[in-house]
Amino acid sequence: MKDEKTTAAPDVGSAVDVEAIMRKYDRESNTRIWEGKPKLIVGGILALFSLFCLYVTLFANFLEQVRLSSFMGLIIVMGFLTYPAHKTHVRVNYIPWYDIVLMIVGAGAFFYYTFTARKLLNMRIAIKLRDPVYIAVGIAGLLVLAELCRRSVGVPILCVAGFFLAYTVFNFIRGGRLLAQIPHELFYGENGVLTTPVNVCSKYIVVFIIFGAFLERTGIADFFINVANSLAGSSAGGPAKVAVISSALCGMVSGSSVGNTVTTGSVTIPMMKRTGYDANFAGAVEAAASTGGQIMPPVMGAAAFLMADYVGVPYSNLIVRAILPAILYFLGIFIAVHLEAKKLGLKGISRDELPKMRKLIKDTYLLLPLLVLVYLVCTNRRTMQFAAAMSIVAAIIVGVISNIVNYVRAQRAAGSGAKAPDVLKAAVGMKGGFGAKNIFDSLEAGAKGSVSVGVACGVAGVICGCITVTGLASKAINFIVGVSGASPMLALVMTMICCIVLGMGVPTTANYCIMASTCAPILIKMGIPTIAAHFFVFYFGIVADITPPVALAAYAGSAIAKGNPMKTGLNATRLAIAAFIIPYVFAFSPSMLFVDTVWYEVLQIGMSSIIGMYGIAAALSRYMFKKMNVLECLLAAGGGLLLIIPGLVSDLCGVGLVGAVIAMQLIGRKKEQAARA
Repeated sequence: MKDEKTTAAPDVGSAVDVEAIMRKYDRESNTRIWEGKPKLIVGGILALFSLFCLYVTLFANFLEQVRLSSFMGLIIVMGFLTYPAHKTHVRVNYIPWYDIVLMIVGAGAFFYYTFTARKLLNMRIAIKLRDPVYIAVGIAGLLVLAELCRRSVGVPILCVAGFFLAYTVFNFIRGGRLLAQIPHELFYGENGVLTTPVNVCSKYIVVFIIFGAFLERTGIADFFINVANSLAGSSAGGPAKVAVISSALCGMVSGSSVGNTVTTGSVTIPMMKRTGYDANFAGAVEAAASTGGQIMPPVMGAAAFLMADYVGVPYSNLIVRAILPAILYFLGIFIAVHLEAKKLGLKGISRDELPKMRKLIKDTYLLLPLLVLVYLVCTNRRTMQFAAAMSIVAAIIVGVISNIVNYVRAQRAAGSGAKAPDVLKAAVGMKGGFGAKNIFDSLEAGAKGSVSVGVACGVAGVICGCITVTGLASKAINFIVGVSGASPMLALVMTMICCIVLGMGVPTTANYCIMASTCAPILIKMGIPTIAAHFFVFYFGIVADITPPVALAAYAGSAIAKGNPMKTGLNATRLAIAAFIIPYVFAFSPSMLFVDTVWYEVLQIGMSSIIGMYGIAAALSRYMFKKMNVLECLLAAGGGLLLIIPGLVSDLCGVGLVGAVIAMQLIGRKKEQAARA
């Protein structure tokens, strides 16, 4: 029995284990502990912040500087109420005096700009630069923002910001410019904190984070996992395929690689291990699939909203273009886990143990909020904020319906009827379920989730400001164009390396902002279409979460699976090979992103990509229909890579090579079967 328990471990379904893993690998989860009345007070402040954000994005017509500075001031307040100086400093219902001072100073700096914005905008720059209060407030605001960033996001992004800030100081000194211009530009100006990243965050991202918090509490994640189990649980290596499908579906909601890994992984990883998958492989499957949540429409990750603003296209346009690459990404992982299951001879779960689809159909009303969102976004009838707000209302309605459905089902199971007064009480959450408390908790969770994103966007604005005011972007463009010469492939490879290295310590939002300011223009100059260039840097900023040595999603998966973090990261990188291939495909063949194309070109690029990923996945697994030899692996990999290159000739050569390997495998398997017979 002891051995069986070890095989089936880990039992990480408990909230304690999940919370411990989140606190270790997700900095956003290292929060203060509030209980009793202080919890209600702090929760109320956070909930009011969410309501303020909804009001401002939907109804308010503030001056932009007023709106952005007040938003960041409140982010500072929420941040210091939520994040301690260090995770070891957490004490119940305690906030040290110095944190209160930092909160007042930091929030005060931004609110100073809020209440003096009109006056300062009408004042000449020369006068402002001679005002010590003006300069001191800017410096204080930047320093407190940096400290909150250290707490909620991490040190690596501060190292990047520190490097660019040091370069800016050096550049100003060498150019004989006043150092007082630095806080003026970075805190108050159009090239600093209060620029595109924070603007997009306050207008769009926060509202969708709040929507995600509401949607999570409707129970849709469990529904997605049950649907995935019903569809693929009984096939070869079923639990791994369930992990891929459920993570793709849940990723549409969360947009967080670590959060998605822990949420769905606490269910799928133990299932994979019980089926026979190695711990390192099981953790890698979940991490690779969960990371794809940031590229999965309709919500995607926060950086997608930034991309829409940078590229200047409607978000609805962006999510349509993201559909085919996202499907191919998850299909690539699905193929890899299928081949691994076949190689190991793994079976699926008995159909008797799996949920029945006919019963799940009764719960499809849970999809209503997502359907409302997709409809409103894609029809462009209202703003994105309005679409998110209406989806929140739909989530509340779905919660009420769930209360009624669950109550009636429970009464039927107990053999008693459902009385009308009790049904009404259940509907409003008085008998458990989704009620006023869940609405309050959703608003609170939405505010908490907004802090780290808002802070990351603020620091990203500082980094982008340093790049802009020093002219570093144009220097980087000239350097890389000079090194790569006339080779777009070399420029793409150099950009990929920059994105992955930067992404090892910088959140996706900040990573994308930096790369959109520096590398994306380089690719555009080399002839890559604008939308493809931005998608390229977006994808490679995301895969840093599974690329060693700093692969947070993979490490979270390894913690659940009790595996080796580095081996899990390497396995996740292998499984997510599609994420390293697809960006090159749409860089050279924008048809994948529906750019200047017709349907048959999209069909061709889609089919060639699928065959190419199959060949590469088989080569990496060293298995297709039987174990592959070295020659077969080389031919399959070569054929897969040829299918990346656009053009009929390369596609035909690639298909020929992969087809030849398939034929060799089928003939070899037939001979082995004949020999055994």
